[in-house]
Amino acid sequence: MSDDQTTQIREAIQSAISENPVILFMKGSPDQPMCGFSARTVAILQHVGTPFAAVNILPDPRIRQELSGLSNWPTIPQLFIDGEFVGGCDIVSEMYESGELQQALGVEDAGEPGQAAPEPEPQEPAPLTIENRL
Repeated sequence: MSDDQTTQIREAIQSAISENPVILFMKGSPDQPMCGFSARTVAILQHVGTPFAAVNILPDPRIRQELSGLSNWPTIPQLFIDGEFVGGCDIVSEMYESGELQQALGVEDAGEPGQAAPEPEPQEPAPLTIENRL
């Protein structure tokens, strides 16, 4: 990857983080998460009721590489609130259970401290697709 491409991707990520009060970099989309950790983080954010932007990192591996370079965090999902990196699924879950997440998001009450983080709704399995290479 050229330095120009790296710079463009990094600037696009930084711009998305600064333009969205709450943004989740995840595998898949909120409607169709592509991993359990992303699904759980989405379920927590939806339960709290705060609108959030989401970026699917799967279409371009350079997004994940540059994002991890910015946040110094190797795993996905990654949540940012008001331009600050918060953490991944485990940290978001712990913050929800302690009430810190609701406080960081400025929401009144989306559950009692100590309440377990909500689980994602079960997803229907994707239909089997076979690529024709003939």
